[in-house]
Amino acid sequence: MRYSETLQLFDQACDFPADHATIVQQLGDVELVAQNGDSVEMSEVLARTSEATYQSSEGLYNSLVGNLDDDFIGRKYYDDRAGSTSGTDEVRTETDRL
Repeated sequence: MRYSETLQLFDQACDFPADHATIVQQLGDVELVAQNGDSVEMSEVLARTSEATYQSSEGLYNSLVGNLDDDFIGRKYYDDRAGSTSGTDEVRTETDRL
């Protein structure tokens, strides 16, 4: 399952507020698949959080997303809205302006 689909899963499968142990027991074996094909169980990701209780599906989703590995991010530091590549200096010469 892609992590973006988990919010809907949380809405359908869980009653909130819910404690951490209940969520792990119900959904811990759900595998999350990264864009590169690697997978991790939800219980492994949620083990990285200090949350004891989740008040809503959105809170659980935010906790999950905040603890995912870099494999789930996609291309790191990619910004399709920037005019130039981040971290590089653009130098213009006099002939470029003409």
